[in-house]
Amino acid sequence: MEGSGFHVPGRRSMTAVVLGGSGFLGSHLCDALLARGQDVIAVDDLSTGRLQNIEHLTGNKSFKFIQADISIGLPDLGTPELILNFASPASPPAYLSMPVHTMRTGSLGTMHALELASKANTRFIMASTSEIYGDPLEHPQTESYWGNVNPVGVRSCYDEAKRFAESLTFAYQRERGTNTGIVRIFNTYGPRLDPTDGRVVSNFIMAALYNQPLNIYGDGSQTRSLCYVSDLVDGILRMADSKISGPINLGNPNEMTVLQLAQRIIDLTRSQSTINFQSSLPDDPQQRNPDITLAKSKLDWFPHTDLDTGLQSTIHWMSTMEQK
Repeated sequence: MEGSGFHVPGRRSMTAVVLGGSGFLGSHLCDALLARGQDVIAVDDLSTGRLQNIEHLTGNKSFKFIQADISIGLPDLGTPELILNFASPASPPAYLSMPVHTMRTGSLGTMHALELASKANTRFIMASTSEIYGDPLEHPQTESYWGNVNPVGVRSCYDEAKRFAESLTFAYQRERGTNTGIVRIFNTYGPRLDPTDGRVVSNFIMAALYNQPLNIYGDGSQTRSLCYVSDLVDGILRMADSKISGPINLGNPNEMTVLQLAQRIIDLTRSQSTINFQSSLPDDPQQRNPDITLAKSKLDWFPHTDLDTGLQSTIHWMSTMEQK
């Protein structure tokens, strides 16, 4: 998965490193950066990332893939002009199955990336998460909200890894002047979302495609705010191009209940599925909705893809994947 002759002859382009580059979000970032004419190095340990997400980039002379675990150390990446840290398991089943690795990646991995950014005088973007707000007592969530997180709960390996990574990012900025920015990403969906990763959109779509019951944990009144992946990538690149430190929320402010989402997916897939209510999951947030005032004012960013369009694209991709 490594293009030969990494730099295009006769052109000096900016080199961007995407840590977690074969993951759902990371692979879309690689595509967007390449489309802007940048050279891209994707680094991934493949613990949750998938080579299928970047196989279409094989042979692209501006793209290079390196398999490495950033919690152990970074490979030789030269002196890139941009580092985007998206290396982490992101779905609950993934990080619950590897809590130590999740915390090592968020702590040691982030430190290794910040060391390179500091030495190379590189713009560094940290992919944080709405999970740092925990089960929020403030609604919608603003960047000034400190969160309501259970530090020893089953989901804390992910929540606290991201909270530590944010603190570490600001420590490097304050002590060493590292050029850093933090984005807090809310629920995102779209093509390349792992059909088996256990997130609500993929769970519902896969069940609906097979006419199986859609399992809702709780009474379905808990809310989520879903942002289509291309909209999110646009926000991330606007953050990368800016001098803003953040943190800045990136997500869709259009909130809906989990029950409404399940019913919409059943309708769009014309499924015979029913809805099955089960016991609530531990530490599952009841409300999740971003206040994106800062993103609109500082980055001139707002998501534009409507839910049905995004869901139809995701359904099509997952149904195609199942046929392979």
